[in-house]
Amino acid sequence: EFVRWYNHQHLHSGIKFLSPYQRHYGLDIEIMKKRNETYLKAKAKHPERWSGDIRDWTLPEYVTLNPMDTAEVDNYLNQQSS
Repeated sequence: EFVRWYNHQHLHSGIKFLSPYQRHYGLDIEIMKKRNETYLKAKAKHPERWSGDIRDWTLPEYVTLNPMDTAEVDNYLNQQSS
């Protein structure tokens, strides 16, 4: 039950409020296109409600579960080259 909810319903901030299912199966592209259009229309209709640009709905190219920090990457690469 939890895994289904987590993968299909829970919207993750790290992937622009999409579910992993949407991201994995390519549904994210159309969703983000519609979100961007909605925000642009809303700003055009009521510019007084906006103090700056709309939210950036650009999708991250890569998504990792547990990203390594720079020091970890450098250490890993040094070990591989030795």
